[in-house]
Amino acid sequence: MISVDLKNVATTQGTRDSLNAITQRLAAKDATLWGEAAVAEASVRLNWIDLPTSSRALLPELDALAAWAKSLGLNHVILAGMGGSSLAPEVIAKTFGKKLTVLDTTDPDQIAAAIPSDLRNVVIAVGSKSGSTIETASHKALFTELLVEAGLNPADHLVIVTDPGSPFDLSSRADGLKVINADPQVGGRYSALSAFGLVPAALIGVDVSVLLDDAATAAQTFAAPESPAVLLAAAIFDANEQNVAFFDAGSNVPGISDWIEQLIAESTGKDQKGRLPIVIEGAGADVAGPGLVISFAQSTSAEPTSDIVVQGSLGEHFILWEWVTALLGYALELNPFDQPNVTEAKERTGALLATWSDGRVPALTPSFEDDDIAIFSSSSAQSARGALEEFFKANPQSDTHYFAIMAYLARGINDEITQMRPLIAAITGAGTTFGWGPRFLHSTGQFHKGGQRNGAFIQITGENQIDLAIPGKEFTFHTLLMAQALGDGQALSSREFPLIRIHLKNRTRGVVRVLELLRELSVA
Repeated sequence: MISVDLKNVATTQGTRDSLNAITQRLAAKDATLWGEAAVAEASVRLNWIDLPTSSRALLPELDALAAWAKSLGLNHVILAGMGGSSLAPEVIAKTFGKKLTVLDTTDPDQIAAAIPSDLRNVVIAVGSKSGSTIETASHKALFTELLVEAGLNPADHLVIVTDPGSPFDLSSRADGLKVINADPQVGGRYSALSAFGLVPAALIGVDVSVLLDDAATAAQTFAAPESPAVLLAAAIFDANEQNVAFFDAGSNVPGISDWIEQLIAESTGKDQKGRLPIVIEGAGADVAGPGLVISFAQSTSAEPTSDIVVQGSLGEHFILWEWVTALLGYALELNPFDQPNVTEAKERTGALLATWSDGRVPALTPSFEDDDIAIFSSSSAQSARGALEEFFKANPQSDTHYFAIMAYLARGINDEITQMRPLIAAITGAGTTFGWGPRFLHSTGQFHKGGQRNGAFIQITGENQIDLAIPGKEFTFHTLLMAQALGDGQALSSREFPLIRIHLKNRTRGVVRVLELLRELSVA
């Protein structure tokens, strides 16, 4: 049973009344709720409401898939997907204590680390609505080539999740691959309880019927007056603060904050308004700046560690936060189902790759450089510390509501870089987010360009220890990764947002150096 403890957080009767008045319409999938301009998109994006019950039709197919994988000894599951296609399965795996290797990156160091020496017991689930997502298409091409080189039949190791009739669906079936179709009228970030979330879950041995049963029971309560969904949406809206912090340390749903981050940021970060989720490390972590703090377990200390506590099973959380986000979009008067600026980032990446005719990243001139790092900014400082100090001073808290750290590095290898977030929060006094690139482009990346225009941006890029070719392309994974970083940098610069890029010439030494500089500034 979902429990929402608002503690001393106030909500206005007017907001609750407004949201209570539309819950029945939302349950009935009324596409007019978010205004005339949103009707076309909303009318084909509301089937997530039915997924707790409609996805039960997938159970026989999922049972057969799990049996097939078991019969072939495929017990090493790799998931290639971006955004909603990977975040929900990762939470499911963590919550149920199952092993799942998630590839939501173009960083060749991270990809290489995910490739086992023996592919015979590997099953690769590839999730993409259309198949055109460049990261996922590149992963599929790579693994197909590796399987063939190992003398294995890709049809015995690849499982495709996509929309029915998509180019990816048609080509995969023509190649004899196993394909499971998802509901095409569900957007990626609302797809946790669709085939995109349930196929990887079934392959790693999770009983997905439990997720669906819990979600279905919870969903029956959301259209009632003063439901948990209404109370949460009203609290987030009435706080009248842009930033909302989440932490799941010590909860029964580890990783849920990352999934909620994408759902809320990509759904509400547009029209220069929205709510920016900030995932923090745990109770007492420095958020900096005003905003609500939401946790998923009651504090064991006498002092409260969050403003709101939300407790429930994972299936309940999935459907609850989708309802909350849809209601929040109504309160904010925006369309929670489109993501206009995600397309922009993709287009800029493609344009750069097209101009790099030799498939290599061109040499760029930094504003400062030493043996470990190169800094690209408008600063004329003659030291790395000076460039960082100047960047922070030029963007004081009075003008900058948040700093976004965007690390185009290898998750699971370069994890020390995450220590930047609390350090910068302490230095600046502003809300500070951390995102792994390019995965954040499908999440907070929408908010950065479409939300409130009050952010400052710190890109972290780096040289790779190895590189990997992308079959059928003239560029490598490292080149693609850099094109995504530089393309997003162009998008931010075109809006005249404050931006600094720190390039790690040696990742190990560079990470240590950056953290040392920030620690010095935090106590200065």
